Amino acid sequence: MLAIVVPTILATLAFAWWFRASNTRARHQPTWSYSGRIELIVWSIPALVVFFLGGIAWIGSHLLDPARPLPSSAKPLEIQVVSLDWKWLFIYPEQGVASVNALVAPAGVPLHFEITSASVFNVFFVPRLGSEIYSMYGMTTQLYLQADDPGIYPGLSAHFSGDGFSDMAFDLRAVTPEQFAAWASAASAAGPVLDEAAYRNLLTQSQNVKPYTYRAVQRDLYGDIVSQRLPPGEGPLTGQINPSVSPRREN
Repeated sequence: MLAIVVPTILATLAFAWWFRASNTRARHQPTWSYSGRIELIVWSIPALVVFFLGGIAWIGSHLLDPARPLPSSAKPLEIQVVSLDWKWLFIYPEQGVASVNALVAPAGVPLHFEITSASVFNVFFVPRLGSEIYSMYGMTTQLYLQADDPGIYPGLSAHFSGDGFSDMAFDLRAVTPEQFAAWASAASAAGPVLDEAAYRNLLTQSQNVKPYTYRAVQRDLYGDIVSQRLPPGEGPLTGQINPSVSPRREN
């Protein structure tokens, strides 16, 4: 904006000084009404600004597209994400395991998230890694993220969705590829199976759910959720107060 505002201010001051009444060198044209050169300048400068800013917006919007694969020689890790009331379900289709409220991934490897909701709108967000993106029932969105270094990256729900919203958080734990392989192997050796019956139990509203894993996942469970073959979650009950929430009473 300063590239436009500052020259305009300077030009205004320069014109006022040059065409002052005491300057006899200034050429006055009281009957002047049109100049093609002035029209060219007046319209070309805003047009160039629009083209310049439009080009930046066009290039930037494509470079920052959440669904744009990240440049890397490593094969992306596929992770399917389902937002529930009030917890996160992460499915690893290639490893055949799943987890609730815990996300483990190898550092230095692109993560390709497919994201949907089993209930109301929600927002999947890992602030230290990149963009947030909506999860919507009956739809799937895509997001590429990457943790360059091992560590703990807090994730959260960035959209109010009811009583359990404040506890709808998870940690993305970035580990070495060897540690991730060991985690996937350990997860596949213990825990329940995530089939249709187990998924229907997940639809039950629950708060502050401790992380746990599933040793196996029913084939194309994520596709059944997105295609609405499986039922939606209950969602927040409009106008009804959760019994665990008591209103503040004034003394």
